[in-house]
Amino acid sequence: MRKPRQEMIAETRAKLIAAARQAFGTVGYAAASMDDFTAAVGLTRGALYHHFGDKKGLLQAVIDEIDAEMTVRLGAIAARAPNRWQGVVDEWIAYVEMALEPDIQRIMFRDGPAVLGDISQRHTAKGCIAALTESLASLKAEGVLVDADPEALAHLINGASSHAATWIASSADPGETSRKAVASFRKLLEGLQRRPPAA
Repeated sequence: MRKPRQEMIAETRAKLIAAARQAFGTVGYAAASMDDFTAAVGLTRGALYHHFGDKKGLLQAVIDEIDAEMTVRLGAIAARAPNRWQGVVDEWIAYVEMALEPDIQRIMFRDGPAVLGDISQRHTAKGCIAALTESLASLKAEGVLVDADPEALAHLINGASSHAATWIASSADPGETSRKAVASFRKLLEGLQRRPPAA
């Protein structure tokens, strides 16, 4: 029995994304051969053009998939925290630290910005900023956050974390750069906590 057309389309897209992700993560976007990775999954370059427009469109689809996976992981990290403030800190520190993972490092933070532009301008960034704004507004209402605009702080935190991650990814020593970036980013976040008045 033939599979429904929508199921076949979804399978073809998934095969192309998986093949591209493997290629982009190992040899990089520029060196990845469209003919090689489409043939590896029994598809043609025409299938790639049909579903994604071009190689750049396929990179965007790969990034969207990785981004969705990162969002799930980060949400789980925040959910394990003992309170809302620690959840925000843990989630954004973890985001920066993910720049050490090889495929995330290469695809999300090296090739992605080089090919698709500033990662803080990606469509998914809006959702991250909106969610963070909501968390910060709640923290401000609870008296945990300094008296500052939550939306402005969300944009600044998002920008700082994105730039820290791209700095780590492009560094000659990502491990050392990550240690420095994470320690300093943690200090920045801690500075947003409202301190109790001195006795």
